[in-house]
Amino acid sequence: MPYSKEHSLSREIAATLIPAGNAVALPAGTRVFVTQALGGNITVRTDRGLYRISGDDADAIEGYTRNPSREASDSSTDAVAFSEQLVWDVLKTCFDPEIPVNIVDLGLVYDVAVERNEEGKHAVEVKMTLTAQGCGMGPVIAQDAQAKVAMLPDVGSARVHIVWDPVWTPQMITPAGRLALGLE
Repeated sequence: MPYSKEHSLSREIAATLIPAGNAVALPAGTRVFVTQALGGNITVRTDRGLYRISGDDADAIEGYTRNPSREASDSSTDAVAFSEQLVWDVLKTCFDPEIPVNIVDLGLVYDVAVERNEEGKHAVEVKMTLTAQGCGMGPVIAQDAQAKVAMLPDVGSARVHIVWDPVWTPQMITPAGRLALGLE
C-alpha cells in the first residue's frame, strides 16, 4: 500500500480536522500517515484523528514524496478557452478528504450555471450537496471548488451553493465513481 509509511512533520502546519471542519495547527514532530493525496490536498491520520492539509505543506511531511501521477491535481487551464465543460473538469479536481472520488463522480454537483457579466467575464454558479447534512467539511469542500472555478480563464465571479434538495443518495454516484469505490 503506497500510504502505509509513518512520517513526521518537520514544522507546524495548518490543518482542518475531519469531519468537524475546524481549523487547527499540527505541531512539528506530529507522526502522520498519508491516507489520500488528491486534488492538491493531503489527508493524514494521526493518533488524534484525520486531518486535511494543503499540498503546499507537503514539504513538511518528512520522507513523503508527492506522486503527481496518483494525484488528481490542478491542471493548467491558462491556455484553454472558457467553457462550461471546463468548469465541470475543474470540479473533478475537488475531493472529499475521506473519499477517493471527486465531487462530480460522487454525484454531489447538481448544477452549473454560467452567464456573462457586463465586463464580458463569466459568472459561474454551482449547486452542490454533501453526503450528509451534518458534515463539517462541507464549507471546506465548497470553498475548494469555488477557488478552483474562480481561477479559470475569463471567470469574473464564482459562487458555490450547498443545497439539500434533492437529498444525496449513493445511487447518484456515477459509473466512474462506483468503479473507483469498488462498487462495480
